[in-house]
Amino acid sequence: MKLQRWFTLASALASPLFAANLELTIEPVFNGEPLRLDSLRYESSARETISVTRLSYLLSGFALEREDGQWTEVPDAIAWIDTASRRHAVLLESIPPGKFRSIRFHIGPDAAQNSSDVTRFPADHPLNPNLNGLHWTWQTGYIFLAIEGHYRGANSEPKGYAHHLARDPNRTRITLGSALDLSHDAGALIHFDIATLLNAPRPLSFDGDGSATHSREGDPIAAALVANLPGAFRLHRIASSAPVLGNLPPVKPIDLPEKFTPYRFTMSRTFPMPDLPRDNPLIEERVALGEKLFHEKALSRDGTISCATCHQADAAFTDKLAVSKGIDGKTGERNSMPLFNLAWKREFFWDGRASSLRQQVLMPIEDHREMGESLDRVVEKLTASAEYPNLFRAAYRSDGINAGKISLALEQFLLTLSARDSRFDRAMAGKADLTDEEQRGFELFMTEYEPRTGQYGADCFHCHGGALFSDHQFHNNGLTGDDRGRSAVTGSSADEHKFSTPSLRNIALTAPYMHDGRFATLEEVVEHYSSGVQRSATLDPNLAKHPAKGLNFSAADKAALVAFLKTLTDCP
Repeated sequence: MKLQRWFTLASALASPLFAANLELTIEPVFNGEPLRLDSLRYESSARETISVTRLSYLLSGFALEREDGQWTEVPDAIAWIDTASRRHAVLLESIPPGKFRSIRFHIGPDAAQNSSDVTRFPADHPLNPNLNGLHWTWQTGYIFLAIEGHYRGANSEPKGYAHHLARDPNRTRITLGSALDLSHDAGALIHFDIATLLNAPRPLSFDGDGSATHSREGDPIAAALVANLPGAFRLHRIASSAPVLGNLPPVKPIDLPEKFTPYRFTMSRTFPMPDLPRDNPLIEERVALGEKLFHEKALSRDGTISCATCHQADAAFTDKLAVSKGIDGKTGERNSMPLFNLAWKREFFWDGRASSLRQQVLMPIEDHREMGESLDRVVEKLTASAEYPNLFRAAYRSDGINAGKISLALEQFLLTLSARDSRFDRAMAGKADLTDEEQRGFELFMTEYEPRTGQYGADCFHCHGGALFSDHQFHNNGLTGDDRGRSAVTGSSADEHKFSTPSLRNIALTAPYMHDGRFATLEEVVEHYSSGVQRSATLDPNLAKHPAKGLNFSAADKAALVAFLKTLTDCP
């Protein structure tokens, strides 16, 4: 069950007739005031002005203590809490009613969950890495808690920080005293105070102690976070009522024909489960229609442009141009994005202005710089053709052609495009070998840059980690220019110059690079992160924590990174 602000955690502890539910809402605060994810506004005990741009964590091990001291466990309860996506609440179900004096939970999954096969979790499960963005796929385990942002010390320029608490010894138990009576109490509001997390009892200074941790053994920053976490949570209020939460109505497929052939969706065994649209289940008849529409030039006003014009299969579904060209030689402002593994994306276009593929596919048709045609005219042309009426009749129950049917068919075809069988994948499966240089590039890619702990990696995995080589988020990666990016969609200054993270799969085929195609080669891309990063208020914290301009890679390290990136191209 997918819900926006809470996640149901089922547990069969008692007969449903006598069971009670408890909704826990965890509100992030700073010194008691609601936490805001934006600019530098808070002051730490180290006299550093800080912001928080990301606060995301996993909870497990829920239990309630009865008045006699016995603990009632809520087995298999897991929650992902994320401030940016407004996931603040968790519903504990089927608890035996009665009076309780304490609530207990843990920051992070238990050891078994932490080492589990992440590909088995459904798309909406809190431990699905494509949902939570808190798993190191090519290393073992989850990030238990991620807090990132910017800070400014005395007389210094703003820098970034990224504290990632992880690894089994750092799983932290939180126990809160409460006077709960589940015969009438239904909810509890808990405050998570970030000021306490960073300040007490072990104060942290980003300048003095370090601006990043990945929780390696013996790291004092991780130890300080573990010491501070129990006091950072406070029970604020018990509520006698909570939202009435029930099962969502079943999703009905849209206009399926009476006879159809299910399409067999295939993916890599290393990929997390995708959230395929349940109202548009893949069928061969609709996928075939979508593929034909993808190559159909009648979708454009002058019959010269199809989707495939700007998304060519031999170029990983890009067009090899800095910015794409539409009808009448008009040019857009951004680079054509590759089209594969879209089943795992949530927002589309460089700025995320489309929230679904079915919405995205219609926009280029009406854009005057791309296809420049009206949807009504497209429907007229397809209806008048000799073959499309029969193709639509095979893919839908109802007669006729309309824009909605066009979008559903294109969505289905695009969902089938995948990149999953590169030489890197074969090496990970023991079926191929990486060269020493490629292996060195992979190690740099997956290693953090933490001089404090003797780590001098490239930190690429923060945005391009996981089997999909993208976090599907939006980041300011230090480019200059006037394009506002995500901010033009959200209206938030905190999103200035942020763009969608492209997958690095097939990256050797998709030049030129970046949202405006400014870099012609992978060597130029690597050089940007080595020496060309431009600082600004919204620069991603994982870049802002680095030295000015970048990481200053050696020539050998640059070559190794490029060599590794080329292993991500799908094999013929």
